[in-house]
Amino acid sequence: MRIPLFLLALLLLGGCAGQNIQRKDGSNSAREFSVGNLAKSDIDIASELAQREALKSLKVLTDKLYKRNPQEYRKAGMESVEAATARLFDEVPKWPQSHLSKLNWEESFKLTFLEGYTGDRVYAFMSALTSMVMASYNHKSQFYVTEELSAQKLYNSARNIEVAVWKLSNAKLPSGARYLVSNTLDGDIPNLSFEREFGKLIADQDLIALLIEDRGNRAISRTLQGVASFVFLPI
Repeated sequence: MRIPLFLLALLLLGGCAGQNIQRKDGSNSAREFSVGNLAKSDIDIASELAQREALKSLKVLTDKLYKRNPQEYRKAGMESVEAATARLFDEVPKWPQSHLSKLNWEESFKLTFLEGYTGDRVYAFMSALTSMVMASYNHKSQFYVTEELSAQKLYNSARNIEVAVWKLSNAKLPSGARYLVSNTLDGDIPNLSFEREFGKLIADQDLIALLIEDRGNRAISRTLQGVASFVFLPI
């Protein structure tokens, strides 16, 4: 008996479902099967996975920044790190309608390091970073063969993250204190957990940019960017 091609595809996809990665926290990377996935290319699925991992890193970084800078969420009237982090990431599922999809992320980045700013600097910084990353994915979370992401935008977003990280690590108030505490020294041992998480985020954006560049045969313009200038590349 011949098996229809459509049913064969379903069987093959189902057979791959058991190969999910078990993570240290007990979660796994399995994706629920959807018929809509049949309209996606490998690059479309890779783009969705890259975006998902980028958002995970952004959430981890937001949580860590609030833990290091608890005074910031208190400025916004939040009661806990969890509530403050949720204020930002509860916007992701409704992104196209969220005010963050229309955020001027460049101005929000700069607001973080404005001496007289009295608002929540972590929210200003991380909402800008999240909005900029989402802009590199055209503010979408589902991708199909009829659409194509811009390798240049994704590449530019990785360079912009490098600029933002440099500013976060080096910008100081006139008193000499940092605007936001990130990496620190625990005694003689450097705590570089922020650097590692930002590195993962940059690598995710660079990798998907290279994959899309290869598929479309459109070369990325690799612009040298001075991180100390705090000037961003367009998205």
